[in-house]
Amino acid sequence: MIEIKSRLRKWGNSFGIVVPQKFIDAEKVKEGDEINILIRTNKPNLKKLFGGHKFNKPVNVLMKEIDEDLYND
Repeated sequence: MIEIKSRLRKWGNSFGIVVPQKFIDAEKVKEGDEINILIRTNKPNLKKLFGGHKFNKPVNVLMKEIDEDLYND
């Protein structure tokens, strides 16, 4: 298994990726072969990373309090 970094590109009404030739050669795949692709973005899902948290106050109230602490000194 190899991991490559590529950009998603628009091709007509679809999207595609370009796989560099060195990876094609290393895996010995050819046109028409079936491959599996794992898609992982660089955008972190904070809820997944840190889990959900239940606050005692609504988030907008907490944000207002934080702003007051930071900017009203």
